[in-house]
Amino acid sequence: MRAQAYALRQGQSEYYRGFVALILAVATLLATSLRADARGAPESFADLAEQVSPAVVNITTSTIVAGRDGGPQPMIPEGSPFEEFFRDFLERNQEGPNGGQQQQRQRRSQALGSGFVISEDGFIVTNNHVIEGADEILIEFFDREEQLEAKVIGTDPNTDIALLKVESDEPLTYVSFGDSDIMRVGDWVMAVGNPLGQGFSVSAGIVSQRNRELSGNYDDYIQTDAAINRGNSGGPLFNMDGQVIGVNTAILSPNGGSIGIGFAMSSAVVDRVIDQLKEFGETRRGWLGVRIQDISDDIAEALGLESTDGALVTDVPEGPAKEAGIQVNDVILSFDGVDVTDSGELVRTVGNAPVGSAVRVMILRDGKTETILVTLGRREDAVAASTTTDEEPSAPAEPSKLLGMSLAPLDDSTREALGLNPGEEGLAVLDIDEDTEAFEKGIRAGDVISEAGQQPVTSIEDLEASLEVARDGGRKSVLLLVRREGNPRFVALSLEE
Repeated sequence: MRAQAYALRQGQSEYYRGFVALILAVATLLATSLRADARGAPESFADLAEQVSPAVVNITTSTIVAGRDGGPQPMIPEGSPFEEFFRDFLERNQEGPNGGQQQQRQRRSQALGSGFVISEDGFIVTNNHVIEGADEILIEFFDREEQLEAKVIGTDPNTDIALLKVESDEPLTYVSFGDSDIMRVGDWVMAVGNPLGQGFSVSAGIVSQRNRELSGNYDDYIQTDAAINRGNSGGPLFNMDGQVIGVNTAILSPNGGSIGIGFAMSSAVVDRVIDQLKEFGETRRGWLGVRIQDISDDIAEALGLESTDGALVTDVPEGPAKEAGIQVNDVILSFDGVDVTDSGELVRTVGNAPVGSAVRVMILRDGKTETILVTLGRREDAVAASTTTDEEPSAPAEPSKLLGMSLAPLDDSTREALGLNPGEEGLAVLDIDEDTEAFEKGIRAGDVISEAGQQPVTSIEDLEASLEVARDGGRKSVLLLVRREGNPRFVALSLEE
């Protein structure tokens, strides 16, 4: 019996050893496969640098600025006991011999940047902020001793891109745009430019992240840890095939130097902008004519939506959308066959659409989808009129407290103080408790609530009725349309007591 038990244990032991060996073999195979798939660091970037450097340029701009005669002025520390003495001294010396002010003299201010040639006939791409306001733009080439003067073909401040042109007796070496959309986080990239005026400097790194937004409506930045410093602005970010997949534009830094967080506007954006600047000397973006915002979880709940995808329409001024029948509270689900996930994506998609084209816009209204045909206008031609005021809103009579806010119907004095159009209706927010959800979500004194639960409100009774309807309908929150200086946005507030 003991022999049989020993034999059984031996068999189990052999089985487990074989099983473990099999697992280890599979793990080793997978690890080897993963190592084979991962791309190692290039042995050297020298060949790539040698290939693309002739197409990268240094840019020197000159601007004539006014300055006072008398040479440099001393720097006086604020709060210094000599501050008042030196200020009086300087003011006396700025007067001419006859008591008048000395005449202004002109001086030339210089700035440095980078760029790259995109055609043999001399088109050059750089940042708009590199050449903005310049009286003279000089281009220095990697393999030429002479400098060429450039003229501005067109600029796009929205994407910070500028197109220049130089005249050369010989064809210029140039580089082409690559596809930034296929770049992956972790891919190798190389930046070339003129950092801190050092000229034709190369740095390498990886794509740290894609689709970064900084401040513009059309932002699509590639984030990289390749060293980018002042002077790199306008220079190219290359993939390993020597194609430009970004234009180095900005850095995030507490001290002004590179800490490994740089941003390059993606070639997917730049290529389209350059085509328009080359053809028209300006950009021509599509314009739908709506104000929109993202759909948060609480807004989705307040509207009874199953998803936060789409863009919520907060206002429809005069323009293509209004003519086509799009309304406030509509949710735009798709534009010209492209699904809309958020408001930023919709802005970029509309901007890329041809001016004057007729596109199908799918909306969700009252729980039902509808497709509307809209003929796009040109965004650059659309002038947004907004009225601002520095006055504090005057308090209307008989304010009421609701949802942590002191509210009152608009009257003529409040409309005037808030810069509203005569006859505009709604509830003015006179005061708000700072420990409330309304304050946390950005509502402030001076705002105007014009809708609640997708219904207009002109009185406290209207608002109370909308809150009651939402509660009776089983809603956990109510959706308010709040306007500030004419700009609308939706805010969902909880109905829980």
